[in-house]
Amino acid sequence: MEGWAVWVTGLPSSGKSVITRLLLERLKELGVWAQVLESDELRKVITPLPNYSEEERDYFYTVMVYVGKLLTQNGVNVIFDATANRRRYREAARSEIPRFIEVYVKCSLEVCMKRDVKGIYRKALRGDASNVPGVQSLYEEPLNPEAVVESDMLSPEECTRRVLEVLTRYGFIKGG
Repeated sequence: MEGWAVWVTGLPSSGKSVITRLLLERLKELGVWAQVLESDELRKVITPLPNYSEEERDYFYTVMVYVGKLLTQNGVNVIFDATANRRRYREAARSEIPRFIEVYVKCSLEVCMKRDVKGIYRKALRGDASNVPGVQSLYEEPLNPEAVVESDMLSPEECTRRVLEVLTRYGFIKGG
């Protein structure tokens, strides 16, 4: 059977990775296995010296979607943990992967900046980073995501519960 994919998107530091980790844990508890494709980890292999230019992002997300497509075609469930600041990146996955949902981790830029554990917003404000989504680079919110979780209003556990509900509603899992 073909696998499914969930793309967890949102601004940097919105809570995507925390929700992804919790989602993976809950899925394992249900006996459902998934492979996380996390953008920071994949960049180490695909673009080891990233400059985050538009061209590089186009290339990176094309490869990321292709890997996700191959995995799902071979029965592997995939969780994309990636900002993917342009809608076209996420829409490419939607068009290539039949069993696909998009989860928008909605969070205000102010809260994301306060949570900035990697320091990317500080680098952007200092001028040490030039393409940070939400600051110098546009983040295009999803138009019709299957789930919106407001991570500045809800706990990570509640956000994860809502994602599991959507996975259940779409028939990707049973009893989330």
